[in-house]
Amino acid sequence: MNIREQMEKRELELLSPYASHSIHSKGREREEQECDIRTVYQRDRDRIVHCKAFRRMKDKTQVFLSPQGDHYRNRLTHTLEVSQTARTIAKALSLNEDLVEAIALGHDLGHTPFGHAGERALNRVCPLGFAHYKQSVRVVERLEKNGEGLNLTWEVRDGILNHRTSGKPHTLEGQVVRYCDKISYIHHDMDDAQRAGIITEDDIPITLRMLLGATTRERLNTFVHNIVENSQGKDKIMMSPEIEEGFRDIRALMFQDVYLNPAAKSEEKKAEHVVEELYTYYSKYPEKMSEEYQKLLYQDEPKERVICDYISGMTDQYSLEKFRELFIPKGWSVQGKGQ
Repeated sequence: MNIREQMEKRELELLSPYASHSIHSKGREREEQECDIRTVYQRDRDRIVHCKAFRRMKDKTQVFLSPQGDHYRNRLTHTLEVSQTARTIAKALSLNEDLVEAIALGHDLGHTPFGHAGERALNRVCPLGFAHYKQSVRVVERLEKNGEGLNLTWEVRDGILNHRTSGKPHTLEGQVVRYCDKISYIHHDMDDAQRAGIITEDDIPITLRMLLGATTRERLNTFVHNIVENSQGKDKIMMSPEIEEGFRDIRALMFQDVYLNPAAKSEEKKAEHVVEELYTYYSKYPEKMSEEYQKLLYQDEPKERVICDYISGMTDQYSLEKFRELFIPKGWSVQGKGQ
């Protein structure tokens, strides 16, 4: 019995009967020889961490565009916080931590530059539509490894696809990540908004603070403990009705005071304009995209989808550089004798 088989055996002995055991995975689209050390979900996690799309998230907006400060979250730090919170809950519920981690680390791989502003712009101009959760699946299935994809297990891809609010993951591990994505962005976006002076604790109704906690740290602790307490021994991940209602209320407050706040979102129209203009340009000149995306066109992928692939893969700074290169006149000078 090799190391992987020993680990699979331990999972069967130690994990919840409702957990996703590695040995029972539905497998990959392309069959592969098993690793003698790592389980299938460990391999998926490693593939995600080593892929290019994962590295690019460090230069993609979470909420605040070009924040003045070193401590504001970006798309990568958001992903890491989701992973940490989800693993805490998974461990407490005896679920498969490796599956939870793989889903969490991969859930936002398809996000655009400039966060949801970029996503809205692409969805508006592309006739095929655009959604970051679908694009995250496309990244791991099609775009990575020069068009081969990462060949992840069905369970990881299902969790990535269904992490959105309206999603319905088929595994408890996927359900954990779906909750933790919302918990994490409410927690850290409020922390960032307070740092930016957009919102204070006094802006949160006293009833919510009494129910959930008086600080961002206390509220995160409340959500995590409540999920664990209400999900133990059950085939569904849930909060208590009271805390779930408070969770929805504070999320609504964040949309009202932060996500739709002109002070926080004043630059988003400019960011959307950048994305829209790039889409229009590459629609006319698809041969100007990088070679790896042009190859997709030769493989009969829809041009509109490939343009979205190219633009959504850009970091904030790279998209701005391309915009300047394409639309802003370069400085010039005349060499010659002075007057």
